[in-house]
Amino acid sequence: MEPQIRNLLDESRRDYRDDGRPRPVRTYLWHPPTSGDTAPPVVLISHGTGGSAGQMGWLAEPLAAAGFLAVSVDHHGNNFVDGYLPQGFAFEWERPRDLSFVLDALAAEQPLGMVGTAGFSSGGYTGAALAGARIDSGALQAILDGRAPVPELPEFPGLLDALTQSVPGERLAQAFAQAGRDYSDARVRAAFLICPAIGELITEESLRAVECPVEIRWGDADTITPPKGNALRYLGLIPAAGGRSVGVDVEHYHFLGDNADGTEARRQVAGEVVDFFRAQLRAGHGK
Repeated sequence: MEPQIRNLLDESRRDYRDDGRPRPVRTYLWHPPTSGDTAPPVVLISHGTGGSAGQMGWLAEPLAAAGFLAVSVDHHGNNFVDGYLPQGFAFEWERPRDLSFVLDALAAEQPLGMVGTAGFSSGGYTGAALAGARIDSGALQAILDGRAPVPELPEFPGLLDALTQSVPGERLAQAFAQAGRDYSDARVRAAFLICPAIGELITEESLRAVECPVEIRWGDADTITPPKGNALRYLGLIPAAGGRSVGVDVEHYHFLGDNADGTEARRQVAGEVVDFFRAQLRAGHGK
């Protein structure tokens, strides 16, 4: 199933490569089979850090087949299609804004049904943010100031040095000031988080305030987003959260679409995502 690809531009934000250009938000849409439903339920999907929207086809295709409009984006500066930029990796809070922007664009064109969100790794944080999770700006500032260690990213070694070299100090401070804002979207009724990232940078208060149903999955062998500080923190603090491990031998990168070792884990989780959103978004389409 090939997605429709649209090159949208968010005029309210800037391209990291050129301040004179709007932020690119390449959008992938997996349409459900024609069913006469003029307002299909929607699932917004966010890829992992350094990944791509197309890489999430393993999740989007089963959702579309089940009657959902599955929508994902290439997060600017954080996808391998366009190349990596330090801002794309550091400014995580821009991710939920991407999905809200796309939802606005789609809603202006057609009626939409109820909305849910799903994501992997940093995409898991993105889903949580749309549900109300907020970054602790103080903890983030401590990393920038060198008072706290920088988590090493395999996809972008030396991120902090690259960031401070690319963004002048005053502009970086202005950007970080936005980190702790509320990026929730009231249209999002449920969230499914897969190996969610940056759990220790999220405020406890905001997680306890999340009201919508949240389901969480992780692999016990995940060393990239270790469950203790990530999935289990989200699970323990979000009141309406449920979750479980997918397996003791399941690793983080098993959830990348081209990882042969993760085929069964992805198949299993994709089925559970479909079932979850059928229940939460009252979408009875498909088999």
